[in-house]
Amino acid sequence: MMRVGIIGTGLMGHTHAAAWAQTPAQLVGATSKSWETAVSLTHQYGGQPYPDVASLLADVDVVDICAPTHRHYELTLQAAAAGKHVICEKPLARTLAQAAEMIAACAAANVKLLVGHVVRFFPEYAQAKAEVDAGAVGEPAVIRLTRGSSRPGWATDNWLLDLEKSGGMMLDLMIHDFDYARWVAGDVTRVFAKKVSSSGVSALAVDHGLAILTHRRGAITHVEGSWAYPAPMFRTRLEIAGSNGLLQFDSEQMTAIRAHLRDAAAVSGSLPRSPLLEDPFTREIKAFYAHLTENAPLAVTAVDGYKALQIALAAIESAQTGQPVLLEEGA
Repeated sequence: MMRVGIIGTGLMGHTHAAAWAQTPAQLVGATSKSWETAVSLTHQYGGQPYPDVASLLADVDVVDICAPTHRHYELTLQAAAAGKHVICEKPLARTLAQAAEMIAACAAANVKLLVGHVVRFFPEYAQAKAEVDAGAVGEPAVIRLTRGSSRPGWATDNWLLDLEKSGGMMLDLMIHDFDYARWVAGDVTRVFAKKVSSSGVSALAVDHGLAILTHRRGAITHVEGSWAYPAPMFRTRLEIAGSNGLLQFDSEQMTAIRAHLRDAAAVSGSLPRSPLLEDPFTREIKAFYAHLTENAPLAVTAVDGYKALQIALAAIESAQTGQPVLLEEGA
């Protein structure tokens, strides 16, 4: 039986623990900066709290890193050195150099590095990707993606509002849609972005960003990200327009993708009627489990995580300088 340990027992740690409970894997335990939340998680989902990472690594086959972004690098290297497979929440790292070293270390240790870009496992987003691949909308031309919530206040020490630790809204939130856009329309060669932020850590402070991605194959993606919505609202939207029609989804207005196609027969199959049949994090963890135990195909790789990070960091740079950023290698 595959033995799993979780590092970081805040919101994401509990979310992943709930998902692991739906697999045959054994949750051995968890470790965290907060002993109380580690005790709470293991009391609810099984296993035991561990006093530190080293003692946890000694008892597991796979480590699931749900700690803050700035700790992903050190924890992944520690796990790889111990010969353990790694599941790492997005973003993969805080810098590209860190991400590259993480990938190299896991490859050298012959362990897998899986990155938690969960949007690829949301049924409506996965279905839209499948329809594009089947040719339903023809060649993708314009993609519009929106993701908005209130400014986060649930993280320990509110580390998400510390730009050095989290990278801010563009890295923590918009990276979901940067990754999805690249998944649908291919590599990105140019990023131009604008961002508006108000200072302070109060509930009234906001962050709002817009980015335009130019894809190598010619498509253009507009990405809107926001920590400016009233709590507890969380809204996502997608539009994929191509030479044959349009796919739409809005989390506030519909429970399945809406297709407007010139050739209705181009749709490869029925669309999901409900996005709530299974929690996307459960779908993600089940896919990771199948990949680790059976080498089943996986929708996202560590290289995908690296390239999503590259796009996000380019968006941050563009917003800071007011100039577009060219990605010569293509992210």
